[in-house]
Amino acid sequence: MVREITCTQAIAEGYAVAMRKDPSTFIVGEGIADRGGCFGHTTGLLVEFGPERVLDMPISESGFVGMCAGAAACGSRAIADIMYVDFTTLAMDQIINQAAKLRYMSGGQYEMPLTIVGVSGANRSGGPHHSQSLHPLFMNIPGILVVLPSNAYDLKGLLAAAILTNDLALVLPHRGLLNARCGVPEKDYVLPLGEARVIREGKDVSIVAAGMMLHHAAEAADKLSDRGISVELIDPRTLVPLDENTILKSVKKTGRLVVVDEGYSNCGVGAEIIARVQEKAFDFLDAPMQRIHPVSAPIPFSPVLEHALLPDLDKIVDVVMKVAR
Repeated sequence: MVREITCTQAIAEGYAVAMRKDPSTFIVGEGIADRGGCFGHTTGLLVEFGPERVLDMPISESGFVGMCAGAAACGSRAIADIMYVDFTTLAMDQIINQAAKLRYMSGGQYEMPLTIVGVSGANRSGGPHHSQSLHPLFMNIPGILVVLPSNAYDLKGLLAAAILTNDLALVLPHRGLLNARCGVPEKDYVLPLGEARVIREGKDVSIVAAGMMLHHAAEAADKLSDRGISVELIDPRTLVPLDENTILKSVKKTGRLVVVDEGYSNCGVGAEIIARVQEKAFDFLDAPMQRIHPVSAPIPFSPVLEHALLPDLDKIVDVVMKVAR
């Protein structure tokens, strides 16, 4: 049965899919047991799986992420619910120096089935400490999968897939999409990692955008259609692994590319995707590729300034209009 649920509910269902498939799977975090998570995203898990598999932790991200890495190395599937992606900065040694490298340093003797889940992105005046988009940072580290779902259907299936892999994975749902609804099967399912989705087919320009930016890009595509510009819109869904073949195929058809991302431009998603297209599809380009990112400044608390800093519909339309001339 397909019903409409929010991304918040999809997180709980994605957790449950993996926990049902592998009884070694457990989840830890702050306030995730009786409280059901600060967003209500772990509601019902304690009742179904019990206190030995759903455990509240003290406010010590370095401690419980390190514990999860050790448990994963010893054969369990561990989920560290870290609330906001901003809080991964408190466990960088455990994530980057330990969990991401253990398989390599052990010559493959150890695997790392550890998944870290944290809400990402700016929305509702979260300020500089609760609004960051840190996915480009983790893309730079070998050994880490990076998942950026844009809707509840993808979130449930990709989260389950990430948990069931034997690799360290970060799954980063956007804060602004937690209450967004879409049709999601009630039954358990798992989506493949590393497969982009063409949201909208077009012939004039390709736009690549993930997470919340996909929704701004979709609105822009509607507006651009009224101006006679046909947009092909691609949701990469996972940034590591990146489905570059789908992007290259689209660019070879349209001859133009715009990348929209909520991470900063310096060493960012736009730079990486544009570099790959330049290397592998340069001869098909009819115009310079463009990238749209936030202004390089901490995310402000002020709603007006927050909006001014981030990519939005109008900024996307303006850039695409220049590219498509």
